[in-house]
Amino acid sequence: MVGAGFGIQLLAAGLLTQSFGAYVAVLQEDFGWSKAALAGAFSFLQMIGGLMSPVQGVVIDRFGPRAIMRVGMVAFALGFMALSQVDSLLGYYAAFVLVGIGFRLSGFFPLSVAMVNWFERRRARALSTMSLGVAVGGLVVPIVAYSLENFGWRESAFGSGVLLLVVGLPLVQVIRRRPEDYGEVVDGRGFQPNERDMAVASESRGPDFTARQAVRTPAFWLISLGHGSALLVVGAVAVHVISHLKEDLGYSVSDAALVVTLMTSMQVVGMLVGGTIGDRFDKRIISAVCMVMHMVGMLLVTYAVSLPMVVAFAVLHGLAWGIRGPLMQAMRADYFGRSSFGAIMGLSALIIMVGQIAGPLVAGLLADATGNYDLGFTLLAVLAGMGSAFFLFAKRPAPPLEASVQAPQQL
Repeated sequence: MVGAGFGIQLLAAGLLTQSFGAYVAVLQEDFGWSKAALAGAFSFLQMIGGLMSPVQGVVIDRFGPRAIMRVGMVAFALGFMALSQVDSLLGYYAAFVLVGIGFRLSGFFPLSVAMVNWFERRRARALSTMSLGVAVGGLVVPIVAYSLENFGWRESAFGSGVLLLVVGLPLVQVIRRRPEDYGEVVDGRGFQPNERDMAVASESRGPDFTARQAVRTPAFWLISLGHGSALLVVGAVAVHVISHLKEDLGYSVSDAALVVTLMTSMQVVGMLVGGTIGDRFDKRIISAVCMVMHMVGMLLVTYAVSLPMVVAFAVLHGLAWGIRGPLMQAMRADYFGRSSFGAIMGLSALIIMVGQIAGPLVAGLLADATGNYDLGFTLLAVLAGMGSAFFLFAKRPAPPLEASVQAPQQL
């Protein structure tokens, strides 16, 4: 399951989230649409996902992730095929409705619920290993950029849809709901924990929260706000950094894609590090440090006057993203348990999506207004750095007054 999740994440990241900036650069050149209009599709995609999340979380808790992921993968593929045929901004956004629905139903959300259900003692490691697909997907960006420049964006988009059907659907079949449904146990029958594993499990285990109980705790809101603050920068980088490197710093699309490749290579390293330290040290402190790294990296690329500054950005941002990303779900699972994890994660997404939407839009609007990305990137970097405080104050909540005996889908 971890391997299949890795593959699905690789496809989604390599073909969409990590490569979206390359599409923005070539579509702007082809159609002349504004940066804000193009970036709006990415924010629109995040809004669709955020609004779907509460219902999606309840459905996943009740019926499991695999059925919903099948539908999502087909919609994801059809969305790319529709994108290859667009000739207007309205058609571009219409295609992204389908892309957004498919991406959300088949991606990180249901996969995270599945991993949380199957792992406890080494939950952070499992989530980090699965999420490596996001980082490795970044290594595909130069291939996508080459295809966009040499074969055309229409052909590249249609081919991406075909690849999702041929490779993505079989991977979805590997995903399972809960170990108890198959006569298995959490962490596996043959797992032999060491003393540290047992200590971590003892610390994280406790009565599960219902979604209603979770939203009444400060920790729920603080983790969500911190996560959303991080995605201000992550979203802006995903959409605009290639355009910034191309227009403001003079790189070609292919050269800019290599910077993204370095960034995602460091994300791989970060996930390997995060999977190791996340189960051993306080996730709050680790996440807060990563927020500062996001801020510094963003400021470096904003005001870069030399290649070493761009490289430093790629290293810091990639490491911070890789270490912090999987810890968000691991921290929620540690604090609130796994019985209603899908519903809790779905409600969190309503808050997180503000950062996902605002980051690309703010950067794009201010770039259109000022002629460069300096003001927008600086503002987002400072907000992300300030967001480190949310994690520092997100302490483990006291157990609910009543043990969680309600059905997982009950809010």
